[in-house]
Amino acid sequence: MNKMIRPDEAEPDEDGPLYAAHKKVYPQCVSGTFRSIKWRLMAVCLGVYYLLPFVRWHRGLGAPDQAVLVDLPNSRFYFFFIELWPQEVYYFTGLLIVAAMTLFLMNALGGRIWCGYLCPQTVWTDLFYAVERLVEGDRRERMKKDEADFTLRRFFEVTAKHSIWLLIAWWTGGAWVLYFADAPTLVKELLTFQAPMVAYVWIGILTFTTYVLAGHMREQVCVYMCPWPRIQAALTDEWALNVTYKYDRGEPRTSVKKAAEARAHGQVVGDCVDCRQCVAVCPTGIDIRDGAQLDCIQCGLCIDACDTVMAKIGRPSRLIGYDNDINIQRRMAGKTDVFRPLRARTMVYAGLIVGVGAIMLYALATRVLLDVSVLHDRNPVAVRLSDGSIRNAYTIRLLNKRAFDQVVAIDVDGVSGATLHVVGFDAITQDRPAIVLGRDQTTEVRVLVTAPGGALPKSSPVTFHVTDIGLGEVASATDNFVTP
Repeated sequence: MNKMIRPDEAEPDEDGPLYAAHKKVYPQCVSGTFRSIKWRLMAVCLGVYYLLPFVRWHRGLGAPDQAVLVDLPNSRFYFFFIELWPQEVYYFTGLLIVAAMTLFLMNALGGRIWCGYLCPQTVWTDLFYAVERLVEGDRRERMKKDEADFTLRRFFEVTAKHSIWLLIAWWTGGAWVLYFADAPTLVKELLTFQAPMVAYVWIGILTFTTYVLAGHMREQVCVYMCPWPRIQAALTDEWALNVTYKYDRGEPRTSVKKAAEARAHGQVVGDCVDCRQCVAVCPTGIDIRDGAQLDCIQCGLCIDACDTVMAKIGRPSRLIGYDNDINIQRRMAGKTDVFRPLRARTMVYAGLIVGVGAIMLYALATRVLLDVSVLHDRNPVAVRLSDGSIRNAYTIRLLNKRAFDQVVAIDVDGVSGATLHVVGFDAITQDRPAIVLGRDQTTEVRVLVTAPGGALPKSSPVTFHVTDIGLGEVASATDNFVTP
């Protein structure tokens, strides 16, 4: 009979632990095409994030003049010339669909472009790395300082670095709350300690998260916390271009000196000289030569590092570059590279982006800023008057989304001979009551519709038309006219 072995009695795995202990990554500074692209995109992204709340946009007297504003107390979202109400949440749904399809399209064309260049985690981590290099030096200097004894100078360097990190994190949190109130006013209130407590709480939360995620967790967020690497691995295909080590050209690896000797003897050697510069500059600390990996954010810095080495030793660039395994196999078979950016997957994504975007633009261009809804009285549903006519009562809710007052008239049709009376309002003509709607407000009115008695059906559809007398804009709503 076999003896049961408890987990605590099991022998340790000879191959070592299941998970290796985390090692601190020291990315080296590099220059080149992709590093320049990342600097420019980082400047644009941070500039937009920090400065956009201070951009002004005139909307008329009494309306907020901040270009981008989430006005929670009044349930409004302003984006330059666009003003959205809670009832128009479908615009946000369309925006999320476009954003998702754009992410899928980027992945189908160039892999994790979002992760490597535009993700907030990448942008702020790059900024924090730049501060760290400025204060403590590049890769080798930082490694030596971490291994050396802690001195007074080291204390001041560490203090300076973390102070700048905290300052950036604090302003990141501060910039976020500026999107929810008038930015200049809120800045003044924050500096004079007169701002609402909720603003200080959110600044504190975002300061802490930015400092921890960008300053300490860094690549661990991409590897362990973010779901996108797992999702994009299921969405990619064999034609997507990813940052790839071209092993058909790089193998077998050897040093520059040994490669020259081997070539002198007619032996075949690869262009890779095993300098490990691609590893030194990687922000997640991986070796791209090991193939596609979950940890790789495809930022392209290893391409710049490898190109620099290739230029120094007089060999062609792009030993590491955007490529796919199909082209590697084709080159090994003596064929030319083939790229297919236009294929079913990318065309479907692009079609959805264009389609949903066109629908949203059409809805924005044609939307009516006067809205109406009708609620029929339930008790009683209908009343027969002494002269035999039948009366139904309704509550009509009118919504004026404009930044100025509107004068509207209400008409009704659907029941022959029906007359309309708005309780408490005078009339422009005998049967067209005039109602003044305050700007950016909802107004409820009680409406009585009376039809002559006779052979009326049990229920008839009736439509209320609300017309802006000045602009001619019309909004309609339908209900039923019933008999007792």
